[in-house]
Amino acid sequence: MQRKQHLPQKTCIQCLRPFTWRKKWTRCWDEVRYCSERCCRSARQAKHPRRHEYEQHD
Repeated sequence: MQRKQHLPQKTCIQCLRPFTWRKKWTRCWDEVRYCSERCCRSARQAKHPRRHEYEQHD
């Protein structure tokens, strides 16, 4: 059994906080870029603004 201090770490590309490996990421650890779904969603929203932000107000 591994101790938690020996788990690999990465830095979230959205919030820049460190996060550690989780068992659910066993098969896809190399592809993990965000620490949480919240950071993933906020990154997507930053790339694709909502439609009402495009509309011009006269």
